[in-house]
Amino acid sequence: MSKINQKLATIQTKLKAKKSSYNSFGKYYFRKAEDILEAIKPFLLEHGVTVTINEELIVNDPVPTIKSTATITDGADAIHATAVVGVDLGQKGMQTSQQFGAASSYGKKYALGNLFLIDDTADSDATNDHGKKASVIERVTKPAITKEQMAKAVEYVTAGGKVEAIESKYKLTNEQRKNLTKTL
Repeated sequence: MSKINQKLATIQTKLKAKKSSYNSFGKYYFRKAEDILEAIKPFLLEHGVTVTINEELIVNDPVPTIKSTATITDGADAIHATAVVGVDLGQKGMQTSQQFGAASSYGKKYALGNLFLIDDTADSDATNDHGKKASVIERVTKPAITKEQMAKAVEYVTAGGKVEAIESKYKLTNEQRKNLTKTL
C-alpha cells in the first residue's frame, strides 16, 4: 500500500464530520462542505497531507454542470474524488449566482464525501424529498465500484469500516461483497 493510500485510509477511519446545520423546513440536521473541511484540519499536519477542491464547468447547455474534484496529496502522490452536479436555473427565489453557489456547495460536499467515504444515506439532506416523490426516471442508481474504489473499500473495511457504508454508495457484485466481508 502506498503512503498516500495509508494516510487516506487512516483519515477515512478516524474522521468524524458533524452535521452542524439545521433545516427548519425539513426539520433535520445536515453537514456542509465546511463541516467536512473543519473535521479534516487536525489530520493535515499530523499526516503531512493537504486537501484541495477544484471546480470546473464541464457542460453549459442544456443544464450548466459543475465537476468538483477533491484531492488529497502528500506532495509526491495524490488521490482524487469527483462529484458532478447540475445547476438548477429554475430554482425560485434565487439569483443566478445563488443557484451556482448552491450547486457548487453540493459538489464540494459530495466530492469530499467520496474522498473520505462519508456516508450520507442516514443524512436527511440526502433523503428528504420535501414531500415530492421522485419518479423512477429521476432516481439515481448507484455506480458500480471501480477497481481503485474497491481497493480503498477493502482498506476501509480492514481498518474497521462498515461494508454497509460501501454498499450505500456503490453497486457491488456478490463476489465483491464476499471479498469485502472476507476482510472482516
